[in-house]
Amino acid sequence: MSFQNARFVTSAAAMIGYPATDLPEVVLAGRSNVGKSSFINALCQQKHLAYVGKRPGKTRLINFYEIPETLSLVDAPGYGYAKRSRTELAAYGKLMEDYFTTRSIAGVLLIIDSRHGLMPDDEDMLSFIQEKKLSFMVVATKSDKLTQSERMKTLNQLQQRFGNGVILFSAQRPQEVKKMQDRLLQFITPSSNNPA
Repeated sequence: MSFQNARFVTSAAAMIGYPATDLPEVVLAGRSNVGKSSFINALCQQKHLAYVGKRPGKTRLINFYEIPETLSLVDAPGYGYAKRSRTELAAYGKLMEDYFTTRSIAGVLLIIDSRHGLMPDDEDMLSFIQEKKLSFMVVATKSDKLTQSERMKTLNQLQQRFGNGVILFSAQRPQEVKKMQDRLLQFITPSSNNPA
C-alpha cells in the first residue's frame, strides 16, 4: 500500500454521482480556506492530485479520491464562506445531508487552521458529526506557521478537549505527513476509538 498511488475518482454534485466502493470512506470536513486540498496533496505526496484554488469557497462538489485497497478520501465542500447565496447554502446543506445519511462512513477528519483553533462553523460541524455518532479526528493544519511555543500551546489546548484524537499537520514537514499517514491507517481500523 502506498499513499503515492492515490488517484482522483470523481466529483459529485448529487447522490447520483457518488461512486460505488467497498473501501472505508474518510471524510475531510473544514472551512473553505483551511487547506484541505493541500492536505490531500501532501498526504498522498502528489503535487496536483487535488486542485488548490486561489479563492476560498470555490469548490461546490464532493470530491472522491482512492488509495487503492486501503481507503477513500472524500473531500466535502468547505463551509463558512460568507459570499455564498441563500440558494447555494441550501444546496450545500442538502448535498452534505444526503452524503452523510446515505454513505457508510468510517470517520471524519475535522480540518482546522492551527492558528485559529475551532471557529463557530467548526463547532457546528463538530455537533453534526457527534449527532451522527461518527468517529472523528481533529487535524490542525498550517502548523509550520506557528512558533514552537505556539505549537505546544495549541496542541495542549486541543488535547485537553479531544485527547489523543488530535494531530498537528504541516504539508511542509515530511515527519508530520508520515505521522498523519500512520494515524489515518490506525483511524480506519475496527479498534479505533472515537476521540469524542
